[in-house]
Amino acid sequence: MSKLSFLLGAAVGYVLGARAGQERYDQIKTQANKIWSSDPVQTKVSQATDAAKTKAAPFVADMVSDAAKSTAAKLRDIRSGEEDLPETLHRGTDGRLHAEHDWGPAPGKLP
Repeated sequence: MSKLSFLLGAAVGYVLGARAGQERYDQIKTQANKIWSSDPVQTKVSQATDAAKTKAAPFVADMVSDAAKSTAAKLRDIRSGEEDLPETLHRGTDGRLHAEHDWGPAPGKLP
C-alpha cells in the first residue's frame, strides 16, 4: 500500500509540476532558498551539525576501528595460512582461491 501511495503522489506531483511550468518552479525554488538561508533555520542546522560531531563522531570512530581490526585479523589469517575455508576451497601458490569440484567435463574434454 505504501508503494502505491508513493507512486500516486509522485504521479500527481509530476502532473502538477508539469502544468505549473518553469516560472512556478523558479518561485518555489526562490522561496525555499529564502527559508533555508534564514537565521532560525541556519541556527538549527548549526546546532545539529555540532551535536552530530560531538555525539556521533566517537561512535563512528569506534565502529571504524573495530572494522579495521577485524579486517586486519582476517588478512593475517590469510597470510599465515590459518584461513578458515570450506573443504572444497583452498588457496593456491598464486594466492588465489581454487575450488575442488567433481562436476562437469574433465579438463580438456569440453565439446
